[in-house]
Amino acid sequence: MKQFTLKTLCFLAILWGGLNTAFCQEYPNRPIRVIVPFAPGGVVDVTARLLTQKMNERLGWNFVIDNKPGGNGFIAVTAAANSPPDGYTLLMAHTGEFSVNPAIFPNIPYSLDKDFSPITMISDTPMLLVANSKVPFNTYKEMIAEAKKHPDSLSFSSPGNGSINHLAGEWIALESGTKIMHVPYKGGAPAVAAVASGEVPLGVVAIPAVAPHILSGNVKVITLTTNTKTGYNRSWASTQEDGIPVVNASNWVGLFAPKGVSDVIIQKLYKEVLATIEQPEVKKNFADKGADIGGMSPPKFTTRIREDLDRYKEIVKKANLQVQ
Repeated sequence: MKQFTLKTLCFLAILWGGLNTAFCQEYPNRPIRVIVPFAPGGVVDVTARLLTQKMNERLGWNFVIDNKPGGNGFIAVTAAANSPPDGYTLLMAHTGEFSVNPAIFPNIPYSLDKDFSPITMISDTPMLLVANSKVPFNTYKEMIAEAKKHPDSLSFSSPGNGSINHLAGEWIALESGTKIMHVPYKGGAPAVAAVASGEVPLGVVAIPAVAPHILSGNVKVITLTTNTKTGYNRSWASTQEDGIPVVNASNWVGLFAPKGVSDVIIQKLYKEVLATIEQPEVKKNFADKGADIGGMSPPKFTTRIREDLDRYKEIVKKANLQVQ
């Protein structure tokens, strides 16, 4: 099928009288609002601000970041879903909103298929299973031996019930055939602090949050939560190396548009986002935070979201997880 440009579509539509004149103006001709389901400073917010800043520098496009935290992301995602499908409201979200929430909660007020058009993954970041430096094990295999020798002796922290970190920890426990009790905290920083202080022996945490504690020697890395290594530190073992390759949990951040936005606009956004995140300084910025850049096409990104959702549904079922 012939690929039409926005100008060609507009010309044809004007002839047929079937398209709003505003659509035919070169996109974008006004600021684009990017809704973020979290408060400023978190990984999704930082990603949104870095991307939009670099796109402004490259293209002169103007963006407004609209932080709408709370409600497990429901507030922000619903607001984006209900926005006009004109390309001037986008959503920056992560694994939690589309691959974890539908696995955890029986009824959520939005649907990926009905309400959104994925544009692309921006970044993909492994998590770490870490331990307090004083525990008597240093590797995944030693940790499992300890758990089997002393049943019910190990617990792990996470940023909260139903978080991607929580599910990754349950996944590791299921595949290792051990019981590791989950201890939820209100955010990544307290979850990391609990491991560093020895309040809990283990934690499933984000790389940026735990990096200072690793450098200080209060926390040690047991394994990545992914079956590939990270360029942030090549010495950290992957789940592939540790014999649990089926465990492959990472925290991606991606860009979405409300369903109904023109495919011409979706493709233009994808093209310009990809060109932006491929810039060396952008790659380095993400790498310094332990992240790999994304860049998947809209169809491939959609497939990834669904594959993650299927895996987490299975984990929730096997671990009999219930989140209030």
